[in-house]
Amino acid sequence: MLTADLALSWQRGDQIKPRYLDVEDEEHLREAEDLVALFAEHEGGARAALEESLREYVGTGTDYKILRGLIKLLTDRCEFETSAPAEPTEIRRALFLKARAVHPVVREEARDSIISEAARELLCEPDALSESLYADLPENQKLAGFDPLSPRELLDLYNVAQAQALLYRSVEMRLWLEPQAAEGYREIFGAIKAYRLIHSVRGSAREGYEVRLDGPVSIFQRSQKYGIQMAVFLPALLLCKGWRMRAEIQAKQGRVAYFELTSKQTRLRSHYLSIEGYANPVVEKLAAAWSKAGSEWSLAKSSEVIDLGGSAFIPDFVLRHETGARVFLEVLGFWTPEHLRERLLEFDHANVKNFILAVWDELRGSRDPLTNIPPNTIVFKKSLDPGGVALMADNLISPAAAST
Repeated sequence: MLTADLALSWQRGDQIKPRYLDVEDEEHLREAEDLVALFAEHEGGARAALEESLREYVGTGTDYKILRGLIKLLTDRCEFETSAPAEPTEIRRALFLKARAVHPVVREEARDSIISEAARELLCEPDALSESLYADLPENQKLAGFDPLSPRELLDLYNVAQAQALLYRSVEMRLWLEPQAAEGYREIFGAIKAYRLIHSVRGSAREGYEVRLDGPVSIFQRSQKYGIQMAVFLPALLLCKGWRMRAEIQAKQGRVAYFELTSKQTRLRSHYLSIEGYANPVVEKLAAAWSKAGSEWSLAKSSEVIDLGGSAFIPDFVLRHETGARVFLEVLGFWTPEHLRERLLEFDHANVKNFILAVWDELRGSRDPLTNIPPNTIVFKKSLDPGGVALMADNLISPAAAST
């Protein structure tokens, strides 16, 4: 993605839009092709040589910000590594310890002897050891791998990245989902959950839903991390259908502007192959550990969108008891105590009792502590204990419910 200094946008009235590139423009395509070729040519070489070639290419032209943006996106597709016969820190330690014996003056002949002794100690050649003394500095790293792409793909990636950069400064995002099949709703809600965004839902499956997502500007803790999550959510959203989006952006001088998109737009092309986000380690560990816990409850992934009468519940799992009783479990992403309280009120108003909300303290986006743990809620530090989940499920079902 792009850093804030490479973000380009324009504002007219209360509307703000990224500065997109014309992906059919011959000059932009040529520049993109040149830059991809430069990175490919330097694969296996020193990072310093690559950066020098890039500086020469960018020069002092008027579009240097665009070129720097393209370079940033290509750099993200690189793998740099330290190439040395031993850890550079160990090389320096060995050399400096041996140099202490002749301190403060190290003559040329003594220098060669010190390097040879250190090389024998570290089981490497003297020349290789000398060259690797500062191999861990960024400029001395090697370009070990580069994931190439076509010029058109690079320009598409740039346009999406400019749109993502606006979302770093979003106060909130609102999505209006048109009526559609349950699979369509589940896909969009799945994308929101995959990127752990704080959200609230209003509406119904028959009439459609309005989804409000908190923006990074609205939370106090981990706002930078959350901003990245909102930005990487956008390409996943582009893969979904039947939505309209309006993001409230904190513009210059404290003003507010709006960035709008719909699923029918054709300018932005997602580079994602699927909407799936990063694997949630908490969810994965719980599923893996469940069968070993020996519970009377079985655990399975849920594919339901449950109507709460004006809102919706999209659980991650359904727990099934041997008696047939069911309890739904959702592992929240980023959250705040206020959002959690509002969420629990929705279940209360819908008179839904068979649910558990699990919240990870690491993703709390507020300075306010959760002083009292509400009913139907589990707060965990590192991992979600299957025994604790099963115990809460036991407490949620009454004898009458267990016998149905």
